[in-house]
Amino acid sequence: MKDKESVKKIIEYVGGQKNIKKAWHCMTRLRFDLYDNSLIAHENVKRLSGVIGEQLQNDQYQIIVGTNVQQYHSALMEEIGMEGEEVKKESSKKKGLFSRLLDVVSGVFGPIVPAIAGAGMLKGLLAGLIALNLLSKDNETIIILDLISSGVFYFLPFFLAASAAKIFKTNQYLALAIAAGFMYPSLIDAAKLGEVSQFHFIGLPIPVINYSGAVIPVILSVWALSYIHRWIDKYMPNILKTVFTPTLTLFLAIPFALIVSGPLGSYVGKGLAYIIERLFDISPILAGVVMGGARPIEVVFGMHHALTPIVLQNFADKGYDMLMPMMFMTNMAIAGATFAMFFKANSKTEKSIILSATISALLGITEPAIFGVLIKNRKAFIACSIGSAVASTFFAAMGVRIYGYILSSIVSLVAYVGPYFPYALMGIVIAIGTSFGISFVTVKKTQSI
Repeated sequence: MKDKESVKKIIEYVGGQKNIKKAWHCMTRLRFDLYDNSLIAHENVKRLSGVIGEQLQNDQYQIIVGTNVQQYHSALMEEIGMEGEEVKKESSKKKGLFSRLLDVVSGVFGPIVPAIAGAGMLKGLLAGLIALNLLSKDNETIIILDLISSGVFYFLPFFLAASAAKIFKTNQYLALAIAAGFMYPSLIDAAKLGEVSQFHFIGLPIPVINYSGAVIPVILSVWALSYIHRWIDKYMPNILKTVFTPTLTLFLAIPFALIVSGPLGSYVGKGLAYIIERLFDISPILAGVVMGGARPIEVVFGMHHALTPIVLQNFADKGYDMLMPMMFMTNMAIAGATFAMFFKANSKTEKSIILSATISALLGITEPAIFGVLIKNRKAFIACSIGSAVASTFFAAMGVRIYGYILSSIVSLVAYVGPYFPYALMGIVIAIGTSFGISFVTVKKTQSI
């Protein structure tokens, strides 16, 4: 099988199995935490069949393989027998805070992206059916579709807890118990009613917060759980560990989550969302230029997951988000700039690769276009950044927002059916037209693509 052969080569070129500390994936990239980055054979990796690109960013090594990344990751896990867990070995190099945060965010969200993307797409289709009056909100089919699409986001803390437990190397089921504490009806119902501001636990105040759809509180609480569990397990006699280690862990970890890490994470999440909101209040144009123009660069460096907690916080707090429409425009701009290169290519093979990357970008997967086409041509990449900034600025000025998480692809256009639909159509034309036009004019056919 070709994937297995490529994976064997990847392991060899990243310094061998003993050099792999941790390995995981997102939608298109294999991500590695290595002990010694100097052992990476970059040029050999680039030449591997199926590899679109590779980079070392913030001490995290990324290999872009496209939408079949799951097959590569499964073959990798089978080959090295890690099951995504970290090998017990000391690293001589201490990672910086930003690198560790990036690892955590990408590591937590990577495995649950399929559930979020699938539910988000259904949510968008549902919104379109209702907006077009094809189905009534009271229709039983709509009720079931809403159950399917909204369930993932309502119970998101459980997904995050399970994923974060692997990142922080703690018991997955104890982590799920943390999420269960956040989602228990006594707390959620009290938060919805708004009649009680806090509970008390042995005299300590517990703020009443609705944690459904929360992101940062769960991640922080599972991180705290990992230390609490290890500390208790270390001092607990072996004969008592089976019963008393989990008992004491839950007795300490869940109150700590409800009193400290949960509220702290909630305030951090709301604070980040507030900063973005203030940017829009100061100037929608500035917000569009900054958020839209920076997005292609974020994708290049694998930092695009960093905004996901803010997006989800917006949905949880306000019921809508202004950033995802800009991400949509970025993907359309990338598709436009990439398609312009189709007319500059000198061979049928190049044209085939570019056309495939363009279609992929239109469908929301931009890595093949960025790493396979645009990053090789500086002018085309700048064109896509300009197109993204211009279209995002237009969206910001028009106040375009979306009411449910959905993959930023041409298919997601259905989610904009309603008052923002004309702006969505115009935005697509602006994004694709601007990036295509600048690329077409500035890139010479004789240049290497």
